[in-house]
Amino acid sequence: MPNLEPPAGLLAPLDFTSDRTWTAREAAHLLGRSQFGYTSAELDLAIQSGPAETIERLLNTQPEPIEFQQAELALRKTALATGEITDLKIWWLYRMWATANPLAEKMSLLWHNHFATSFDKVRSVAQMLNQNALIRKHALGHFQQLLHGMSRDTAMLVWLDGNANRKRHPNENFAREIMELFALGVGNYTEKDIQEAARAFSGWHVREGVFWFNQSQHDETEKTVFGKVGNFDGAAIVDLCLSQPACPRFLAMKLLKTFVCSEPKQELIEAVATRIRLHDFVMLPVLRELFSSQVFYDGANRRSLIKSPLDLVVGSLRALAATVKWPSITKLLANLGQDVFEPPSVKGWEGGRLWINSSSILLRTNFATELASTEQLASLRGSVTDVASETSDSIVAGLGRLLMGDLVEGELHASLVALHQLAEGNSLQKLRATIQLILSLPEYQLY
Repeated sequence: MPNLEPPAGLLAPLDFTSDRTWTAREAAHLLGRSQFGYTSAELDLAIQSGPAETIERLLNTQPEPIEFQQAELALRKTALATGEITDLKIWWLYRMWATANPLAEKMSLLWHNHFATSFDKVRSVAQMLNQNALIRKHALGHFQQLLHGMSRDTAMLVWLDGNANRKRHPNENFAREIMELFALGVGNYTEKDIQEAARAFSGWHVREGVFWFNQSQHDETEKTVFGKVGNFDGAAIVDLCLSQPACPRFLAMKLLKTFVCSEPKQELIEAVATRIRLHDFVMLPVLRELFSSQVFYDGANRRSLIKSPLDLVVGSLRALAATVKWPSITKLLANLGQDVFEPPSVKGWEGGRLWINSSSILLRTNFATELASTEQLASLRGSVTDVASETSDSIVAGLGRLLMGDLVEGELHASLVALHQLAEGNSLQKLRATIQLILSLPEYQLY
């Protein structure tokens, strides 16, 4: 049995009873990283519940409201009926915004980017939906099962030319990507490993929209991969990849860059990789330890990640919007460079500093203006607009707490109070102007 003692060192849990007080800042940091923004009610609940209970609520499936279930089902049926990828995008964006299980959606996006597959080539809404369902099923579970599932996923096989992989003319696309992008990372395999693995995946085809093992096109001769010799098939290659020391390190890097910091140090990568191995590649306990750790709440890692377009847009909508005009949001996200179900390449969205340039900054500022000042993208929640008649100080404090976790303070708080007082129009217009200012802050582009 593996040693599952609590992690030590960099991943040692933070004791909120003695080391630090659990406040709105800590709660907002946890929610901001683990989901797409948060509502005022979610923040209040997290503060009241404390870190341990909040983390368990994030990790464990919560019942979805009946309204969500009905709307989600209707949007899914519409996408399948029309065959339009825009309708499928709306379905997923709605899930991100309205679900009671936002971490599952955040992890599903992580794996969607990890196993980047685009409708542009697959051309089947049903296959893209099935892949998304596979990802969500294993998003917090066994990475082994997810990787094995992806090796037989029809959208993936179409995307990486599975039908072209025949025993006399092996196609190396999937074998290369499973090593380079899905399991190991560059430098942890040889070209010979790829060539031999491609033979093992020969005959893994798609016929009439489903996986088909075409035995007549499968190479059943001996192969040598990672120094091991055998009559390997595709499943054996997946297991060989999972057994390589590079695999948990590769996944650790992915988790850390998504949830903790943009450039994790090697010792932190190794620490998380060790926990991944000990937990047998099950993501849920690894995330529990990560979200409880000292390094997760370290001041150097706070407001250190640039929000992706989805984190910015869906996070803002989750905090502020009562209703959303999803066709407009899908166009906006495409313009901002994060078009779900249509990643730019097999490498997905590289993110980080690449999210910010002169064009995207203008688009982000325009988004702030449209969301705060018009009804073109969404209507604001009543709980947001109801405070319009309060004092400038309380309005800025409330918006700062909701949108930035109490990080609007000092000179920034005073400046926003003064600008609220100077804003033209009635109390609601002044409130909207203040929301626009906060959404446009450089600090708001970080989380």
